[in-house]
Amino acid sequence: MEATLGGYMAQHGRAAAFGGSDGHAYSVGLYVDDDPDERGRYGAALLFVRWDAAGAAPVGHVETDFLAWGRTGAEAEERVKSLSLYDVKAALDEAIARQPGEW
Repeated sequence: MEATLGGYMAQHGRAAAFGGSDGHAYSVGLYVDDDPDERGRYGAALLFVRWDAAGAAPVGHVETDFLAWGRTGAEAEERVKSLSLYDVKAALDEAIARQPGEW
């Protein structure tokens, strides 16, 4: 489904992009922990790259806390890919709001 992060990536062959609540453009990537936590779960999070005004160069990033977990890294990745694009946008705006001041 194109309405999910994984569906969008599969359909378009590229990262999804969003306008952040701070007025800047962001593209999103996935991050999966290399090692399991103390409960044996792998965490998956989103990493948003902030682009300059021309969209030509990255100028920073924000990231979420873990949003999904799995017994394997692949399972955690599939779970975070199942997030709707609306939930991904909300996660971006929450991550921006946690940033201290303008960066």
